[in-house]
Amino acid sequence: MARDSRWLLPDGVDEIIPPHAAMIEQLRRHLLDVIATWGYALCIPATVEFLDALVSGGGDDLELQTFKLTDQVSGRLLGIPADMTPQIARIDAHRINAETPTRLCYNGPILHTMPDKFAGSRNPLQLGAELYGHAGIESDAEVIALMVEVLAAAGVGEVTLDLGHMGIFHGLAEAAALDAAGEERLLDVLLRKATCEMSEVLAEVQGPAAGWLSALLALNGDASVLARAKLVLAGAPDTVRQAIEDLDALVVLLTQRCPSLDVHVDLADLRGYRYHTGVMFAAYTLRMGRPIAWGGRYDNIGARYGRARAATGFSTDLKLLAALAAVPPANTSAILAPAGSAADLLGAMAALRASGQQVIQALPGQSGGAREMGCTSELVLTDGHWVVTTSP
Repeated sequence: MARDSRWLLPDGVDEIIPPHAAMIEQLRRHLLDVIATWGYALCIPATVEFLDALVSGGGDDLELQTFKLTDQVSGRLLGIPADMTPQIARIDAHRINAETPTRLCYNGPILHTMPDKFAGSRNPLQLGAELYGHAGIESDAEVIALMVEVLAAAGVGEVTLDLGHMGIFHGLAEAAALDAAGEERLLDVLLRKATCEMSEVLAEVQGPAAGWLSALLALNGDASVLARAKLVLAGAPDTVRQAIEDLDALVVLLTQRCPSLDVHVDLADLRGYRYHTGVMFAAYTLRMGRPIAWGGRYDNIGARYGRARAATGFSTDLKLLAALAAVPPANTSAILAPAGSAADLLGAMAALRASGQQVIQALPGQSGGAREMGCTSELVLTDGHWVVTTSP
């Protein structure tokens, strides 16, 4: 790298400088406080783990997003987390090991090898909450309602919730007897809404399964879509029909918990890591053409840690929320104190700081005064007392 470009960061990697860093920290504290009121305990996962613990069972997409390096101590491959959800599942399985429902939350940096297709950051600040130990839709409703409250607390404004169910896709793919490659190709077609490619993907599928899978592309809209889905998929496997019933019941619960929430159903929208097993959801706002929070059920993820537990949760990118949030700028007013180490001066500065005020002490011979230092006031010795006065 040329000497004059060493200050550049890799593509998709960003840093946060004043005053935005203070604004994001203010938002982080506020949102974690909101989550805590729901009984979710804070975890701080490791910044690096053995690779097989991070990506095993999470699908190829998660492994491709994970940075890998060799541990100089053990010689084993390590991974830098691209998603904290598997880490929280491991913590629930082996560090907490409770039989009762467990509620955990987290916030921290993650790293992606590539930005997503919306050209997002490769180093998000992931914030989320997970609920373990309950398999019913009531826990799905809880984490969605919590997500909605978190977005409201961030000042995001009105959001639309997009609902789907991975169980519908898996059940129909199994009925179609698709192999792993065929299932992956079909999933890609559904995600891209590529109607013209559907017949080619399903060319060798026998029986009604081809029609059921093709119908998924049209099954999107408001909650009435679920009534249509029950008719169109009436002959589908029991697991598919049960998944539709679960979505229907979930919509009822969300209507009770979040009566003003705009709910949209899309049975072909199956974006996300492949560890999801049931209800999947994403939150959107008109102010941004990408999901701003997302999540779902992933009941199988704990099995690879030796203890399968029902699990559901959501996550978001704190930097993304900060870009949308109605958070007032952090208070940057400061008091400039003169240089010196006299006991009375140091005491006056300490008292002001203890009261929550920001005091910056000038350095001997420095350039710039209060205005240049961004200070609105100065600490001045008047009649033997240190007094705060407004800067001219």
